[in-house]
Amino acid sequence: MDLWDVLLVLTALVTGLAGGVFAAFSTFVVAGLRRLDQADAAAAMAAINEDAVRPPFMTLFGAALVVPVAAAVVGLVAGHDGAWLVVASAVVVVVGMLGVTAVGNVPLNNQLMAHRDAGGWAAFDRPWSRLNHVRTVACAASCALAGAALAVG
Repeated sequence: MDLWDVLLVLTALVTGLAGGVFAAFSTFVVAGLRRLDQADAAAAMAAINEDAVRPPFMTLFGAALVVPVAAAVVGLVAGHDGAWLVVASAVVVVVGMLGVTAVGNVPLNNQLMAHRDAGGWAAFDRPWSRLNHVRTVACAASCALAGAALAVG
C-alpha cells in the first residue's frame, strides 16, 4: 500500500465519518430538539454548538478537508488512475461541507447564540437543517467518489 492508497482510504474514512456526524443531526438530534419547548431547544443547540468547536469534531472536520485535497494533489502529480475522482471528492467536500458551513451554518449558529429563545429557535431550525442535509450529502458523495477511486486502482 503506497501513499496514494493510504490517502484514498483516509479520504473515504474522514469524509464518511464527517458525513455520519451531519447525518446524525439530520436524522435524530434536531428531531429530538424539536420535541422540546422552543426556548429549551435553542438553549440545547447553543450548548451543542459550543462543544462542536472543540478538538474532537474540529480535527475530524479539518481532516475531511485536508486529506481529500492532499489525495487529489498526490493523485494528479503522480498521474494515478482515478485522480479526477478524488479531485471531484475534494471539490465536493470543500464546497458542500466547508462552504455551506461557513456561509450558512455558522452564521445561523451565531444568530442562535445571540438569541437563545423561542424566536431564535424558530429562525434557526429549518434553514440550519436544510443546510445540514446538504453537508450530509456532500460528505457522502465525497466518500463515494473516494471509494470509486479506490476501485479504479
